[in-house]
Amino acid sequence: MSVNGLKLSGRNMVNLPAPTGVSMASTIRLFGLDCADCAAKLEKKLLSSPGVERVAINFGAAKMTVHHSIPVQSVLTLLETHGYGGQVETGVQREAAPSLWVNRCTVLTVISGCALAGGFLASLLGVGTGTVRLLFLLAMLTGGFHPARRALYALRAFSLDMNFLMTAAAIGAVAIGEWAEGATVVFLFSLGNTLQTYAMDRTRRSIRSLMDLSPPDALVRRGGKEIRLPVEDIRVGDVILVKPGERIALDGLVVEGSSGVNQAPITGESLPVLKKPGDEVFAGTINERGFLAIQVTRLVEDTTLAKIMHLVEEAQVQKAPSQQFVDVFARYYTPAVILVAVALAAIPPFLGMPFDEWFYRALVLLVIACPCALVISTPVSIVSAIGNAARNGVLIKGGVYLEALGSLRAMAFDKTGTLTVGKPVVTDVVSLGDRTVQDIVRLAAGIEKKSQHPLGEAVVRYASDLGLDGLEMDGFEAITSRGVKAVWKGIDYYIGSAQLFSELGVEISSSASVMERLSEMGRTVILVGTGREVLGVIAVADAIRPASKTALRELRRVGVKKLVMLTGDNRTVAQNVASELELDDFRAEVLPQNKMDTVIKLIKEHGGVGMVGDGVNDAPALAAATVGIAMGVAGTDTALETADIALMGDDLTKLPYAISLGRRALGIIKQNILFALVTKLAFLVLTFFGLTTLWMAVFADTGAALLVIANGLRLMAGTPAPLSPVGEHSTQ
Repeated sequence: MSVNGLKLSGRNMVNLPAPTGVSMASTIRLFGLDCADCAAKLEKKLLSSPGVERVAINFGAAKMTVHHSIPVQSVLTLLETHGYGGQVETGVQREAAPSLWVNRCTVLTVISGCALAGGFLASLLGVGTGTVRLLFLLAMLTGGFHPARRALYALRAFSLDMNFLMTAAAIGAVAIGEWAEGATVVFLFSLGNTLQTYAMDRTRRSIRSLMDLSPPDALVRRGGKEIRLPVEDIRVGDVILVKPGERIALDGLVVEGSSGVNQAPITGESLPVLKKPGDEVFAGTINERGFLAIQVTRLVEDTTLAKIMHLVEEAQVQKAPSQQFVDVFARYYTPAVILVAVALAAIPPFLGMPFDEWFYRALVLLVIACPCALVISTPVSIVSAIGNAARNGVLIKGGVYLEALGSLRAMAFDKTGTLTVGKPVVTDVVSLGDRTVQDIVRLAAGIEKKSQHPLGEAVVRYASDLGLDGLEMDGFEAITSRGVKAVWKGIDYYIGSAQLFSELGVEISSSASVMERLSEMGRTVILVGTGREVLGVIAVADAIRPASKTALRELRRVGVKKLVMLTGDNRTVAQNVASELELDDFRAEVLPQNKMDTVIKLIKEHGGVGMVGDGVNDAPALAAATVGIAMGVAGTDTALETADIALMGDDLTKLPYAISLGRRALGIIKQNILFALVTKLAFLVLTFFGLTTLWMAVFADTGAALLVIANGLRLMAGTPAPLSPVGEHSTQ
């Protein structure tokens, strides 16, 4: 949307006082939001306020997007009246400032605890009843200040949230003379809320801290001078200077210098990557040893790092199947338990049973009606897992895909650029005469030195990797579709196809068996020789990635039963790659739509199927799969936006880690839901027999919530174990 021609987006909300009647959008960080059920109810409350048109609360990120026609300060005031704190987000938001609201709640909780302890101590010492009750009242007023205020606004909005239920329970306890229990209930509830807030803030900070990986300013070369500017003031085309040991502030291209760059914050790579002029670098990565001058290609709000953080926060909004189940359950559970509580308070006394006893049990049921532990059981696990994955170079777009990862039983792979490196490399060099293999390589590299053909570049690159210099030749001549000729010491040398040498009248029978063997292996064969004889044979192929074998082996270890390769290459090439990687099956010479059909068949056979590709050419198959996984998408906007899961680097070993994380997350979510349900059910049953108390119910409710949060936080820990690549190519 736009206001007065100013473009607004989810990443970069502009927050200005809204003129009366003019709608605008603001993004606000929320403080004190520790319950997913409360977040849903807060949305409804705000929507009922004049001047608020639309509200979307992201509980996982503690962020709210609100469309309003009243000043943004009025929106913040509304939040305060509902018992929450807020901070307007402008531009690229780094770690939020410490919340005065949270500090105030903590202070009130401490005062409540001290007053409660004082009340119990005074009671034990035989101090007068008035003093004891005064201390208990102080405990309730301080610890219950925010819950009571929220309860009041919930009641006005005809919404019975956990704050209302707890407040009603505390007031009811006082009404029947249970001052100590009422104070204990309030204190435990306040303490639980405070601890939950800190626990959830820890989870959220782990994601928001991604933005802190990039420095807030950078040294810029502008107008012949070097000046340090905030990143928000740096424009596309500016050149930033990065010294050894510094973090790179913005995405760009290296224009001067070379250095190893630690890209772990973006791609998860464990080793630094050499960067030289023309190479792309990303904000948040670390310049190891050399000096780099970098031309900026993206503004601070558009860097790959900013997009990752934005997409990770958006991912938390998408509800996983288990979360949808919990939401539906909670929608019916709370009203049902409240009705039972009302019946428990009314029916037994009507039948002549003691009112105080059954009214007390009804109050306990009100506390048990709070679905907090249940509702928070899934979001905290998903937020933790998604944050962990993002820090390790895996971008998971939502809880639905995280859970789907945990249920995958088959994987389909594109070949080129996924299982293989995606460019030709020399795999074999065979000498047919007296010359050594090194002589053949130097000769071939000399002929191809000025070639721009991919096969020629592969030969030159191979010689360089071996530390061999190509011979200095002249008289270069490209022979269309056949090869290249060059002159050395007055002799014409050629490199090219068998057809080229046949046309030159050269006898190639001596190389026939070698060419046949290499061709059967799916490799492209080129000959090196003179106009009279063939001196050697070079085989070139799209080489298998060094880590592919290890990654596939680890996929089997984490429970993937079937591994299939899909490729447009010919059957011979596909069969050799599939054989070397020990794949279960392959499909050769398939078009994009055929890949999609194959994925659909695999889903029918195995249920959950993941498809791994480059995110663009394999779009139909990626869309058809249970989970579409794009790899090597760092800096690639389209793939980053469209993939369900993105491996930021060209590292297949992150795939077993991602699936293992998905399985762990699925297991922990089930544990949390089961624990929360069993706890609620146990207290419901015990309450009917009068075996529970108010403070026990609150302790169980807040305790259960803290336990499921702690269990979910386990997903924040752990990184992919380093895997040793296997499978090297040898030179004959």
